[in-house]
Amino acid sequence: MTRLAAYTIFLTLLSLGIALFGLACAEPADERRPNVIIILTDDQGFGDAGVHGNDKIRTPNLDRFAREGVEFTRFYVSPVCAPTRASLMTGRYYYRSGVIHTSRGGAKMHGEEVTLAETLRDAGYRTGIFGKWHLGDNYPMRPMDQGFGESLVHKSGGIDQTPDKPNGYFDPLLWRNGQAFHSKGYCTDVFFNAALGFIEDNQDEPFFIYLPTNAPHGPLIVDEKYSSRYAEMGLDDPTAKVYGMVENIDENFGLLIAKLDELNLRDDTIVMFISDNGPAGERYNAGLRGRKAQAYEGGIRALSFLQWPRRVKTPTKIDRIAAHIDVAPTVLDAAGVTPPENIAFDGVSLMPLIDGSAQNWPERTLFFQCHRGLSPQPYQNAAVVTDRYKLVMSANSFNDENLQLPPEPPLELYDIEAEPGEQQDLSSQHADVLADLRGRYDAWFEDVRGTREFTPGVIHLGSDEEQPAVLCRYQDQTYEDGEPTGWAVEIERGGEYELTVNRGGESGPVTMYVRVDDGVTSAELAAGTASAVFELAAGKVVLDVWVQEPGQPRVVISNNGTLGDVTVRRLE
Repeated sequence: MTRLAAYTIFLTLLSLGIALFGLACAEPADERRPNVIIILTDDQGFGDAGVHGNDKIRTPNLDRFAREGVEFTRFYVSPVCAPTRASLMTGRYYYRSGVIHTSRGGAKMHGEEVTLAETLRDAGYRTGIFGKWHLGDNYPMRPMDQGFGESLVHKSGGIDQTPDKPNGYFDPLLWRNGQAFHSKGYCTDVFFNAALGFIEDNQDEPFFIYLPTNAPHGPLIVDEKYSSRYAEMGLDDPTAKVYGMVENIDENFGLLIAKLDELNLRDDTIVMFISDNGPAGERYNAGLRGRKAQAYEGGIRALSFLQWPRRVKTPTKIDRIAAHIDVAPTVLDAAGVTPPENIAFDGVSLMPLIDGSAQNWPERTLFFQCHRGLSPQPYQNAAVVTDRYKLVMSANSFNDENLQLPPEPPLELYDIEAEPGEQQDLSSQHADVLADLRGRYDAWFEDVRGTREFTPGVIHLGSDEEQPAVLCRYQDQTYEDGEPTGWAVEIERGGEYELTVNRGGESGPVTMYVRVDDGVTSAELAAGTASAVFELAAGKVVLDVWVQEPGQPRVVISNNGTLGDVTVRRLE
């Protein structure tokens, strides 16, 4: 054998050894971290899917996905959207996060809250959100501040809601990584198409996609090609449009699944489809009582379907209770990512139920409550859910901001396992069960109160992360008795700030007033101007800004509009 031949054989064996060693050390296929996609729809009720017995709506892709995957038949969410979103993102009851309700200062999650996106990002995931955030439009509460590397969202609770007015479902004004972006097409199509592009761009890395659609939330706008078939069935106009919006979601959902198949990512991708609360209108709801904003089943029982082909190969229906607070711990468990040590989840990982490994699954107690106003009080529009029983407290009181409850509030008890329609109140027959669940609720309410005393998140001003900042009067000011009282802010740097008030069509001379806590300063604005410069000291304060015409009292603006919004720019 020649020296050259021997050397060639040596190199070949060396290369083979290195390859075999690499294979031995490589992560097994079933150990790879999965991709994660969570689709969260807005105001799609439990009955707004064909798989739940709705013989009018067309949802073939979702129905097939549900039949072939895992369905949690008793999956619970909050009665309205922002609370559900806070719990889903944090794995904690939303009262802990600073979110209290959906507007007027109540939908601001503290920047210190650690989200699912932050934890996955820190574990090496590429993260993207496409759709509705609704947990704060200012730093440090925006999705780009809370773990999302790619962000395409609308502001506030919906497109064409304050502060993004005027806007529309077609060619909407959106925000891409904090910058205004004029999109082309129907909003749901825009969000799904962006998600498909994100999958294409990140197919070689583990990715997390949060796709919270604003549909089928109002305003009910959709191409007639989707809604006309339902109108022809004789359905009322709102229902026809909702069903059309859901059909469009289903069509896009089918395209997303097809993209995963095309890129050979389906097996290694966890896909969850969840709805955020009950339907906003009266329509088919699979026999459940109630609707959005109510603590009855129809308001808080949600769609919940999941597939992960590599780990879950048998279609399964799971009737154990589960909730939005379980999503984050479940995803992290499935991905093999350890949560930060300082995070105390209220939820649990559902993976033992999903993969069939659960033995002696413990009994659980879940708690739900939400109503208008920034001062939650016990027993108002609340529920306690166990595997068998459900306690409903002060039903239908969501909108009663200043409700005065009697010493003994209205309590209803249902055997929800036997009778999910909640027609037979058993409170007089099972006083012991009622007292037990009420005691659990009392302990829970005091526990969540103790986290932050129901204090909403704080907007930061003067940061390089958001310059300028727009303070939305209706969405983010604190309201008391229906009137705005100022923004809770932290001024990061003291100095000169230019404040600009949205005066609408008014252009005459006015006085601009700035109240910082209890101190008030002012500046005269000439006709046609809306800005003045004020010195603001660093610190956490309540900031109120308004204008008054000469000799006239302050006009308090409280409607859902942009008049009175304030742009704050730090001057160098």
